[in-house]
Amino acid sequence: MATGLLTPRRVRELLTTHGLAPSKRLGQNFVVDANVVRKVVRDAGVAVGEGVVEIGPGLGSLTLALREAGATVLAVEVDAGMVRALGDVVGGDPGVTVVHADALHADWPALTAGLPPPPALVANLPYNVATPIVLHALESDAFGRLLVMVQREVGERWAAGPGSARYGAVSVKVAALAAAAVVAAVPRGAFWPVPNVDSVTVGLVPRPWPYDVARRHVVALVDAGFAQRRKRLRNALGAGGRAPAAVEAALAAAGLDPGARAEELDLADWVALARHLDPRGPSCTLDPFGVSCLPPTMRYRDPETKERSCGTSTSMSTARASPSASRPR
Repeated sequence: MATGLLTPRRVRELLTTHGLAPSKRLGQNFVVDANVVRKVVRDAGVAVGEGVVEIGPGLGSLTLALREAGATVLAVEVDAGMVRALGDVVGGDPGVTVVHADALHADWPALTAGLPPPPALVANLPYNVATPIVLHALESDAFGRLLVMVQREVGERWAAGPGSARYGAVSVKVAALAAAAVVAAVPRGAFWPVPNVDSVTVGLVPRPWPYDVARRHVVALVDAGFAQRRKRLRNALGAGGRAPAAVEAALAAAGLDPGARAEELDLADWVALARHLDPRGPSCTLDPFGVSCLPPTMRYRDPETKERSCGTSTSMSTARASPSASRPR
């Protein structure tokens, strides 16, 4: 097993040796603070012998800290250059398996079949595709818990509830799959080069869907409602071809304020509304990504975070990776 965590000097040596450099276009910033990665591992509750998936290991800063804690690590990296460098860092360590793959399209049950179940996911995620990566991982039912580092704004949106300025469609989508909470702030100085965004770690615990309404139908309404979040739902949902009076009647039948806006409803409220309102509506369509009640130009991008997203798709995780993904590593 490799010993010692990466220092700023070692990071620069690895980049030089492998002909790599931090890419501004890719937003590459490498974790160089041993205290930070050890805290991430502690906050994740990683135990000796536990199986852990790490998405986007980069040069291996977090990988080494996970191994130091005694975890068996499956490191999934999409960048071929980083795969080569990571192989140099971990050497022949039998406790680390490096896979060159895109986490957005990974078959997690198959990839994690060799790890002690259920594995944890502990990772430093590509920032502007963090949401679809996490939704895909949660939907796979392959993980017992997740602790991921993301841009502060994104992490706060995941964990937000009604009444919060951060609350939006993505908050409801995450709540439909897991309990989420911001765990800790991560200082910019923990990275090299220093990024221009603040970071946090977010803990997520998957939970089953307990409702009698299909989750995809609820998500379809959520996307339609938040697409015009400043409007009252009778008008926002009317954009799908429904009569405002019909939306008001459905809100009343669900025990909700007929004048409510999307940002005022929590997950249970959206479920109640879905019981009384056809999520598809007269103007909704079935496309390759599932049910969509949004204009075509809005279907594949989260209207609030601007992350690539699945809109109202059945799986909620069909976005493709963006070449400009930003990730402190």
